[in-house]
Order: sequence, then structure tokens, then C-alpha cells
Amino acid sequence: MTSGDTPTLVFKTRAHGKLLLTGEYFVLDGATALAIPVRYGQSLLVESTEELGCLSWTSKNYDDGIWFSATFSLPDLTPISFTDKKIAETLASILLACRRHSSSFLTENQGLKVFTQSDFPREWGLGTSSTLIAALAKWAGVNPYPVLFDTMGGSGYDIACAYADGPVLYRMDGPTPTVKNADFHPPFTKNIFFVFLGKKQDSRDGIRRYREYAKDKAIPKNYISELTAQFLSATSLATLNKVIREHESLISRALDLPRAKDLYFNDFGGEIKSLGAWGGDFVLATSEFSEPETRRYFQEKGFSVVLNWSEMIG
Repeated sequence: MTSGDTPTLVFKTRAHGKLLLTGEYFVLDGATALAIPVRYGQSLLVESTEELGCLSWTSKNYDDGIWFSATFSLPDLTPISFTDKKIAETLASILLACRRHSSSFLTENQGLKVFTQSDFPREWGLGTSSTLIAALAKWAGVNPYPVLFDTMGGSGYDIACAYADGPVLYRMDGPTPTVKNADFHPPFTKNIFFVFLGKKQDSRDGIRRYREYAKDKAIPKNYISELTAQFLSATSLATLNKVIREHESLISRALDLPRAKDLYFNDFGGEIKSLGAWGGDFVLATSEFSEPETRRYFQEKGFSVVLNWSEMIG
């Protein structure tokens, strides 16, 4: 490039965020889980620049505010400057993991600017890390699952959602998970809401608790898989509520933790189901009341973020 040239687009993509509707924690041991991509996500834009040997990184919030920036030397991907050392090191590890699976990725003395932006508040827990890993793996042209397992860990259901067109059935099956499209379009979506608890949870902490507490509980993964099938095939709200109650009771017993309904909404007429890491982020709520009445109930409890099905899923 010559002086004055505008940056050239190298790569552009957008990955979906996610919600885990069933199978939380037990998905790590081979239970079939139902997951769904949401309308929110994260975009990745890569441009070439004149500053050879340097990768400049800028990450923005949904409101355009910069929450992280860094520069890395190329091709070794050593952090040179950063606003957060831990994040910079984690990011470098993800980029290097992509390279391990694609020997030509970021190996030249090039100049690059990378921009990421989520269109949801990061504290919502819809997949800031997973959407990034999926997007970077797509840029590198590699399988995203090994990149995830080499770096952040977890079950990988969130990776499955990143470029899915709709709900998926997800099962860990060795190094390559089994992912199948799922037909989940219940006739009662007007009765389903998503409520943000505002208590951000670390998924890895939840996994550690599961490993510690669930090992002595006789809860077969096949039963969790059966509940996933029942959740998926529910044709009435009453049936779905029954499945939710059983699923929540099982996970509560496995983790030795109270259900979210018992903690916050014990007078709620519908059902409450935790989604993913227990104790924070979003819960699913079923309600036979009108949308204004349902929103009013949660808002009076102090939970101001209440999304209906179309607002969350699209």
C-alpha cells in the first residue's frame, strides 16, 4: 500500500449468541442438550493497514464504547500494548490456537486492524467469548471446536449456535460433537419470556461445582436427554411446565443449589428455568398472563430486563 491508501477489507463475519434451553452441565458428560441461537451476536471486521508487523485490535460494546484495545506483533502475536493484560493474553492464546490448526494463519509480516462489536450488553452472558472464537476460527478457516477446547474449554454448544440457522440438538461425542438441527417452534411462544437476573456467572465456576457435587448423585445422563426430547416435543404450555419442573429439580439436586424460582419468584404463577450457568444471566419464564402483566411482575421484583420470544430469538 502507498501513503494515503484506504484500508482494504480482509474479512468480515457475524456470529450468533446463544442460550442453552436444556441439558446444562450434564451436556459435559454426553447428555443431549437443546440450544438455540439468539438474534444478538458479535461482528468481526479485519482490514489491512500500512503498519507492517502489527495487529491492532479494538473491541466495542453495543453502545459503541471501546471496552478493550491492544496491539500485537506479527507474526509472533506477542502483546505489545493493551488495556487489560489478561484479556490480551487470552486473545493471543486463541489466535495462536487458530494458527495451530492452520499453519498459514497470521504468519506473514502484514499489517492488520481487527474490530469486534457485540450488539448486546456483555453482562447478559449470551456468548461474548464463544462468538469471538467462532468468528476467529471462521477467519482462519479452521474447525472452531478444537480452538475452544484448547483455550476457553466448555461443552461447545455455544460454538454450535454461532452459525446455526435455528435450534440445535447438541451432544459431546469425542473430539467432534454431534450437532443436529432441531424443529423447535412451539405454538405458545407468546407465553415465553427471558428475564435477566443481573448476576453474571462464570461458566467455569459452575462446571467446577458440577464436577464436585454431581459425581455422587445418581442422575443418569440418558434421563436428561429424555427430558430434552420432551421439552422439544411439548405441544402445550402445561406439558412444557412439567418438563421444566422435573429438569430444574434434577439440576438442583445435582448441584445442591436452590432453583431460581425458589430464590426470586416463589409466588410466580408460571415456571422458571435457568439457562446455562445457574445463579445468573437469563432465565426462561413461562406465563399465562398478558405480556404487560408479566413484565410488570418481574419489574416489580427488581428485574428490569424482560424480553419476549421475538425480542430474544427473532
